[in-house]
Amino acid sequence: MNHSDRHTRRVVEPAGRAVPNNAAQHAVQNNVVQNAVRKHAAEKHVVQKRKEKNVKLRWGALTLAGVLALAACGAESGAPSAKAGADGGGDGGSLVWAVETQPITFNPHQWGQNKARLLVHNQFDALIARGGNGEFLPWLATSWKVSEDGLTYTFELRDDVTFHDGEKFDAASVKANLDQLVSPGYNAALSAIQLRNFEKAEATAPYTLKVTLKAPDGLFLDFLSSPYAGQVSPKSLKNAKDLKAGGVDVVGTGPFILDRFTPGQEVHYKRNPDYKWPPTGAAHQGPAHLAEITYRFLSEAAVRVGALTSGQVQVIEGVPATEIGLIKSDPELKLETSLNSGSAFSYYFNVSRPPFDDKRVREAFRDAVDVDAVLNSVYQGTAKRAWSVIGQGSPQFYDPSLEKTFGNDPERANRLLDEAGWKERDAEGFRVKDGKRLTVRTVNAAPFVRDRRDVLAQAVQAAVKQSAGIDFQVKIVDQGTAQKAVEDNEYEIFENSRGDTDAGAALNLILAKDAAINRTKFGSAELDKLLADASAASDVAKRKELYAKVQKTVITDEALLLPLYVPADQIAYSASVTGITFEPVSGTPNGAYDIRIGT
Repeated sequence: MNHSDRHTRRVVEPAGRAVPNNAAQHAVQNNVVQNAVRKHAAEKHVVQKRKEKNVKLRWGALTLAGVLALAACGAESGAPSAKAGADGGGDGGSLVWAVETQPITFNPHQWGQNKARLLVHNQFDALIARGGNGEFLPWLATSWKVSEDGLTYTFELRDDVTFHDGEKFDAASVKANLDQLVSPGYNAALSAIQLRNFEKAEATAPYTLKVTLKAPDGLFLDFLSSPYAGQVSPKSLKNAKDLKAGGVDVVGTGPFILDRFTPGQEVHYKRNPDYKWPPTGAAHQGPAHLAEITYRFLSEAAVRVGALTSGQVQVIEGVPATEIGLIKSDPELKLETSLNSGSAFSYYFNVSRPPFDDKRVREAFRDAVDVDAVLNSVYQGTAKRAWSVIGQGSPQFYDPSLEKTFGNDPERANRLLDEAGWKERDAEGFRVKDGKRLTVRTVNAAPFVRDRRDVLAQAVQAAVKQSAGIDFQVKIVDQGTAQKAVEDNEYEIFENSRGDTDAGAALNLILAKDAAINRTKFGSAELDKLLADASAASDVAKRKELYAKVQKTVITDEALLLPLYVPADQIAYSASVTGITFEPVSGTPNGAYDIRIGT
């Protein structure tokens, strides 16, 4: 990670300037935020924005070389066109779906991007499904029993399921998947959190699996319904060229077969003609309606919208706030949105190094931001404000009592920073102590930047400078550089949201002292016990009580993070497409199994 190049000699002056009252400050910060958003847009998206102003963006008008190359390459490789799908009607036909994010892996065991979740269940099935009320339903497992002590799970499995490579799905194959998941170096975070209580799996009969846990775990069934538990062919586990990355040789049992992946352009699936084992609650039985589906990777929002309105694709995800009105006003298009479950998108403060080793600075950063103004400027009223580490998309554990208990108090922010010794300012208006500027850095890996979070960071950057003189530096880099920053502890803010169906899984990964992605570096035996007790409990009311204490600890008592918004998915699609739905618990788009073109 590159260090700041701003350590030149500065003119230092007293920080004690008049701070406007809250109402005036709100207006000032709102203007600053809007200017930051406009500036960022002008620098990075000026050509795109001109095109977005058209009532209908035409594919041919989008002259980005990458888009044209993608379209040409798709045609050369025989990728299905939107016209072909539209002509198919009913069962069969093809569909093209533009997505914001290219997966970094096609192996469900390694899944980690919530935006790529919709691809997993096209190719892979899990043992258990979730119902509309969050209940667990049969899928590849027809039934299960749990011992009174919560340590033994016995699953009865379907006997008519085959993998895409012809391998038989049975108890031995499920055991092979579980053993692989906990093998050293395969997925350390998952084995340390979701499967930390897993002891062993035994095939006691061809289609009966016995799983023994080391301790009761209220999250185990949730894990078995997650993308991580997508069943991979034992042959793939042994022979895949790159098992962690996945691809055409890492196969599952799902309704579609991945048969082509062109990095940077698209991934193509064809229908599995033998499929007859959808989860309980599916809208139909037998093979998928669509004969094939292509997902095109279009990271620019304007390009996705243009592809939809011009008929080059029939479905897009990640609809920008600026285009929602356009989509809603077009009778040929439909729009669906859904809040995601799990943790809210938040800025986590690294307490292991200055300046966030001082709680007063953490609180000051939060108080320096008018989150509502920032969100409205970036998302134009379409984002749901977050108040806790758990988002409102997980209502069973979200604590609403935290709402309006912090933030948007620049007068207090300045007072706290003065108390913490950051009393002077340099020539650029940033606070200084002992000759060092009050600088905090965030380093993000490009594949995980979604929802215009880069623009959001620019808005927060402007807000904290204007309100409190904090130098917030934003860097978007490749994965290797971002990982090195983490390993070297060269960051002050870690940006994250997780789409776990059970928010407890997210908290275990983020907040526990030795958790895989505890980037705050905060450790507390009391907090760890709360998390462990909540994970072990099977009673929802008891878990809610424990998670309320967790939220109070990290939000109120320790000020470990600044919650910003609740992630959501927006799907826009042609009115000729039916079967677009969201997973009932996660709030993310379902796979393509029930989708069809026409009625």
